Amino acid sequence: MTEKAQAKERKDGRENAVIHPLTIGSVNLANNLILGPMAGVSDLPFRLLCHEQGAGLVCTEMVSAKAIAYKNRNTRELLKVSDEERPVSLQIFGSDPVIMAEQARQIEDLHWDILDINMGCPVPKVFNNGDGSALLRNPLLAGQIIEAVAGAIHKPLTVKIRLGVSPDTINAVEMAHIAQESGAAAVAVHGRTRDQFYMGAADWEQIARVKQAVSIPVIGNGDIKSPADVQAMYEQTGVDAYMIARAAQGNPWIFRQILHFYQEGEEPVKPGPQEMCDTMLRQARMMCDLKGEYSGIREMRKQAAWYTACYPRSARLRGMVNDVETYEDLEQLFRAYFGLS
Repeated sequence: MTEKAQAKERKDGRENAVIHPLTIGSVNLANNLILGPMAGVSDLPFRLLCHEQGAGLVCTEMVSAKAIAYKNRNTRELLKVSDEERPVSLQIFGSDPVIMAEQARQIEDLHWDILDINMGCPVPKVFNNGDGSALLRNPLLAGQIIEAVAGAIHKPLTVKIRLGVSPDTINAVEMAHIAQESGAAAVAVHGRTRDQFYMGAADWEQIARVKQAVSIPVIGNGDIKSPADVQAMYEQTGVDAYMIARAAQGNPWIFRQILHFYQEGEEPVKPGPQEMCDTMLRQARMMCDLKGEYSGIREMRKQAAWYTACYPRSARLRGMVNDVETYEDLEQLFRAYFGLS
């Protein structure tokens, strides 16, 4: 066998084992790379970009079940999904089984494909209200919520958890068992405790223990920043899918880069200035169309900081972006920064 044929055989074996189609309940994903839900980040424009760059599933920002019930105006925007981004997972949070189930039933006719319950958010205002990662302290209530929601809808239900509230109360295996037995079609595990927030290294060994304990698909989350990280997580945990969140901020190409590595067996090429500028401006246009120019431009400021974090003179650009008020001025600024006409 030639060296080229041997390389192709190794590549194909790695692709089949690590990157592959995935089925969650009745939903078939083209691949097992998933954009994680991020409040204030994974809005419709950003999800579309990540879908176009190859994400097999994209997830919305988390939505309060109580806010849905109260018909909160801002919640309508969070619930917007597009057929162009599908398959898409819509994430809700709350701690009342009745409200969670009823609101899941009420929104099932929207165009999302999978419903996800957030049981991992560490933010104090969520945690202190008994929602998000606070449910890790109450496995019985968590199971009641999952069972109630799973019984209220026909679409697949998934659950996103953390390892536990603190290093002394790690119970991810127990929570994953409860999710499985209560009707969840998959579980995503962030490899940190609530007390860690996003500090320190994700504990992939705990994710591996979850994978060994349940039969539903397990989605690994935490510290995936490159194709090498995907390979390392697979080898250490054997997870069924990989959830990428913060590493996608300002970098929707990460999905394309990982797929390219496994499909072609070579390191991916980073986007050049033209593609970077065009993508930033496209996201800005979509944000202005969705949220209005005033809000869209202001929300684009943090996006611009993420996109250009490793570029020269990025600090100066961030300062200038904060003074921009219109899309036209933003376009002129970006083109000048990247040296494009």
